[in-house]
Amino acid sequence: MRPLLLAVAAVFGVGLLAPPASLQDTPRNPYTQPATAYYDVAAWPASFASPGYIRASNSGIFVESPDRIYLISRGEIKLPEQLPANFNGTISTLPEQVTRQKAELRNCIIVADSRGEILERWSQHDHLFEVGGRGPHRIKISPYDPERHVWVVDDSGQQIYEFSHDGKQLVMTLGEAGVAGNDERHFGRPTDIAWLPDGTIFVADGYANSRIVKLDKNGKFLSSWGTRGTGPGQFNLPHGIDVDRNRRVYVADAHNSRVQVFDEHGKFLDQWPNIWRPDVLMVSADQHVWVAAGATDMMLKFDLNGKPLAAWGKPGPAAGAFHDIHGFGVDSTGAFYASEAAGGRTQKFTPKPGVDQAMLVGSQQPLSILKRQ
Repeated sequence: MRPLLLAVAAVFGVGLLAPPASLQDTPRNPYTQPATAYYDVAAWPASFASPGYIRASNSGIFVESPDRIYLISRGEIKLPEQLPANFNGTISTLPEQVTRQKAELRNCIIVADSRGEILERWSQHDHLFEVGGRGPHRIKISPYDPERHVWVVDDSGQQIYEFSHDGKQLVMTLGEAGVAGNDERHFGRPTDIAWLPDGTIFVADGYANSRIVKLDKNGKFLSSWGTRGTGPGQFNLPHGIDVDRNRRVYVADAHNSRVQVFDEHGKFLDQWPNIWRPDVLMVSADQHVWVAAGATDMMLKFDLNGKPLAAWGKPGPAAGAFHDIHGFGVDSTGAFYASEAAGGRTQKFTPKPGVDQAMLVGSQQPLSILKRQ
């Protein structure tokens, strides 16, 4: 257990004065195990970019079941005629002049299965992301919705979309296209979404507004809390949000390098400091909080009181390493999927036989039984 304890100490000793994120490809926690200590890794899914193009930033993933996994990407980038010798099929090994080009917003939402086969392309909705021009930021399904509507957060477009389960219908739109605001009808580059059992919605809002917005199940504004700052209840980029079974709200306060905890009314309860740029978090079915730390490219496990329990992951473009985890999920077989914003790839991690189950990312909260139409 000594390597794990050293790794946890190293990770949680990192504070706000740590080196800049531009150094994130440099290993800095030599005692931390890579993901491959616990999982076998495979590239996933099959390529779905247009001929001559490559998938751009893989901004999010939601795992409904092994038969239905949703992926969002920020469009496609045209490949250069001459590929670099170390090209591994992802944008992480392309030169900067290629990755800096404006992506073409195609195949922004796709559905695959655990084998990597592409089941659906929601190309009819690609045009929605042209307003902001960057592409979708987060994709989720409420665990309490028997119709399993699919929610997509578009930070640069200032909107949140609710789609039918099959993607054929746009059910509801929150926010005004391309219009930022700090009032009851607008967002300031929202990042994530979570729910209470009665359908109440929490929106992490966001890159600009530094607040949490609370809406009823129909999208009606109820309240908001938070301002920009470093104090309790203040935010500097609330980038991820989830809710536990006790209705406590967990917020990944990314640029303040901490997780904050609130009750459902916005009362500040606790903060967990020294988590270097928490980008996304998930309350697992067994009521632990898993955090993907983008600046260290690590997966971190906490109990509900903020006690660190596990830490693993290594940075880089190699198979099994991470390059800016921006979304993750777990299917019913225990397979763990991680999407990378900077790496532009998704990897599938299958648990190795006999590994310590406590080190594996826990299953997400179970979804309601799907009500067939």
